[in-house]
Amino acid sequence: MSNTDPASGYPTYNQPSDPDRFARRQAAGRRTALTVCTIADTAAGLLVLWILLFLLDANQANVFVTFVQGTADWLAWWSQDIFTMDTEGLRVILNYGLPAVMYLLIGHGISARLNRA
Repeated sequence: MSNTDPASGYPTYNQPSDPDRFARRQAAGRRTALTVCTIADTAAGLLVLWILLFLLDANQANVFVTFVQGTADWLAWWSQDIFTMDTEGLRVILNYGLPAVMYLLIGHGISARLNRA
């Protein structure tokens, strides 16, 4: 009895699996992990950049500063006014630093998990 499929295009049974399948899946997992890590790092970087621009008293009328502030507000919407201090600089550090740390921890945690899969 032959182990070939009589109709081409249909899978044959009892055949060894493709040896490159595991390598392709592993490579796809690494690419996905790198993408997640890059997104998390970019989000945290923008938040830290806004903290620095605020602390260095950057020109609020500048287009770049306005873009960074708007992006940081969008990324940190969930943590706005968690900390309400009288010192404006400390309030910005805590309200934008917390999401930066959370994005890094969660993003790198997901990335590590994807690399192990």
